[in-house]
Amino acid sequence: MKIALLNEFSQASKNNLIFKTLKNTVEPLGHKVFNDGMNNPLINKDVSEAYSDDNPRLTYLHIGIEAALLLNSQAVDFVITGCGTGQGALMSLNSYPGVVCGYCLEPTDAYLYLQINNGNALSIPFAKGFGWGAEINLKNIFIVAFSNPQGLGYPKENRKSQNENAMKLFEIKSNLCYPLLEALSNLDSKLLQTAIIAPNFKKCFLEGCKDQKILDYVNQFYH
Repeated sequence: MKIALLNEFSQASKNNLIFKTLKNTVEPLGHKVFNDGMNNPLINKDVSEAYSDDNPRLTYLHIGIEAALLLNSQAVDFVITGCGTGQGALMSLNSYPGVVCGYCLEPTDAYLYLQINNGNALSIPFAKGFGWGAEINLKNIFIVAFSNPQGLGYPKENRKSQNENAMKLFEIKSNLCYPLLEALSNLDSKLLQTAIIAPNFKKCFLEGCKDQKILDYVNQFYH
């Protein structure tokens, strides 16, 4: 499985800790991890000095766009995301077709979400409650999330109906939302451009994109 980490500017100072924990936990299990999050924290700098075209200031609004492109193009299979509370990232990702994001505070959340709801993204609070021992909680979340097959059901006798409902949720979102590229074209152009030109996103997307229409659309922003 290919897994992308996406975090916004407010949690950039924690990116290295989160990424190292994710990578060291799941790569021995056979997964590949991409660091698409912001990792240049604003420390003793004016905003004008800290952010530029090469290092755009990404909020949870931007990472929703990035997650939608990565997942719908099959550049990655799963997204770990978050912001201060995890709520903004959760709502942003769930705005898009092809993305079903759950909220995760501790390992039981990860297990039940992936066995029952079988989605493709988890949003974690990276500030609220992120104190002493936070990396231990993260490690346990990642172990539970990525060491078991998804969609096994809980309780297991409910697997069939739970899997059917999980698939229907993707169908419902597809029917209620604009198709992805049409939806993106309806967004504020600056918001869209800022998300797409972010260097970490660009590298991961171009390396793994399997959808030619999405690739052609995104390539417009690189010329």
